[in-house]
Amino acid sequence: MSGPTPLPPRASGEDTLSIRLAGRHPGGTAPHPRRRPSWAQPDPTEDEPRRGGPRRLAAACPRTRGGPRAQSGSRTQSGPPAHGEPPRRRATLRPARPDDPVDQLAAELADDIGAAVHPYEVAAVLESQGMTGDRIQETYGHPDLFSLADALYERVPRSHPEPGAPPDPWRPDHLRCALRGLLFALPGAAYPLSAGGLLGGPGLHALIAAALVSWAWSQALSHRAYLRLAAGPREAARTLLRGAPPGVACATAAGLAVAGPGPAAVFAVGQSCYLAAAGVLLVLGREKLLAVALLPVVAGAAALPWWQPPTVLRLGLPVLTVALAVGAAWHVLRPALRADPAPGPVPRLAHSLPYGLFGLAAGTLATFAGRQDPYAVIVLTLSMGPAEWLLFRYRGLALAALRSSTTPGGFRLRSTRALVVCVAAYLAPIAASTPLIDTPPAQLLALGAVLWTALLLQAFGVAWPSAALCLGAAATATALPYVSSLPAATAQLVGCTAAAPVLLAAAVRHLGRPTAHA
Repeated sequence: MSGPTPLPPRASGEDTLSIRLAGRHPGGTAPHPRRRPSWAQPDPTEDEPRRGGPRRLAAACPRTRGGPRAQSGSRTQSGPPAHGEPPRRRATLRPARPDDPVDQLAAELADDIGAAVHPYEVAAVLESQGMTGDRIQETYGHPDLFSLADALYERVPRSHPEPGAPPDPWRPDHLRCALRGLLFALPGAAYPLSAGGLLGGPGLHALIAAALVSWAWSQALSHRAYLRLAAGPREAARTLLRGAPPGVACATAAGLAVAGPGPAAVFAVGQSCYLAAAGVLLVLGREKLLAVALLPVVAGAAALPWWQPPTVLRLGLPVLTVALAVGAAWHVLRPALRADPAPGPVPRLAHSLPYGLFGLAAGTLATFAGRQDPYAVIVLTLSMGPAEWLLFRYRGLALAALRSSTTPGGFRLRSTRALVVCVAAYLAPIAASTPLIDTPPAQLLALGAVLWTALLLQAFGVAWPSAALCLGAAATATALPYVSSLPAATAQLVGCTAAAPVLLAAAVRHLGRPTAHA
């Protein structure tokens, strides 16, 4: 039999093979018949049906598996003819009757039989069902298990269902990403509480210089700590403990070099200590502790529209936040330092250099946007939470595209589509906020596209191209106002507009390869 036999439904309404198989093919039509080997063509001289009572097929055309043993009266099994014998043909099965027990059994086991690639698998299913030789002969009219398995294999078309989609390993944590976005913006509440003299002139320049050094140092240190975290928490904690104090010293020195000794330098020290402690807590996944440490300055800044706190509170609340952040960082580092050491190769410092340069470039571009409109910096910092969420989301979409693609070109197309969707999803809330601020929409959108695409490339290890392009955009925004008559906003727009399409092209090229997501 070369395909499924259409059966009318039984009067009792019980499921039959035709009902089970009609849903597998549109319109209830049978699939294309399974191709038979040349030695298994129907025998026109054989008129005995293969089912229903005693069979002469096994005696008339035995397809032996053991040669002389089969001829001596042993059971016959399905298989090719012995070497040297002429090919023997199979009998043609007549249309099945609704009350045929073999068809009923095929309907019951259709799901298991359809996935089989050989009759032996059907035989294994029958054995697992407890099928005995007597039952096979008396109920189904077949001489042995393999004959019945072969008949069932022919009656049910092949159907290999796709495996279920595995869980997404890059499924983002929505609450954590939202909290991290707030944690990037909430430290700005400390600046309104500070003395007015710190927010202008050399004091402001000192804070900017210290922040740029801290951002660059924190990016490089965080990357190195994440690499060591793969070996164990102790290695990551040692890396953070050794790298944070020098970062604080460098940032403080930058603030002193710009403003000299004074209140601004003291504020720069506190800012540097906080950023170092925040980096430790964020790398080790303790965002909630950092949120608790920020409560004093957030509460003080929230009360400013209705109440002007005294100078003691204006200075004490930021100091309390710094102390809480540093204490929380040490509280997290201590148990990690007591963990068992994990031997492993120590990455070179040069591997983290492009990440630090990217932090410097991103900080410079954000500073230029903030000098024109401080609210632009708030929008960008708040967008870091959705940016991190979309980084995870792109990884999940890329893995789904990898599973559903059959050619490299198809995967590149799906990966590019996921990239465009994620970039658009990141820029959409930024575009919605531009009517509320004074920054031109094109400038802020170009800056956002540069930052997110560079972060995506760095997440996949493409560090130097993204760092170089961002440094080029920052250098353009810095130098053009001095060598031409262009305003700072236009200079930044030119730099970001030139870097954004190149970064997107680099992302399409590098991330459109399946090996990048393996």
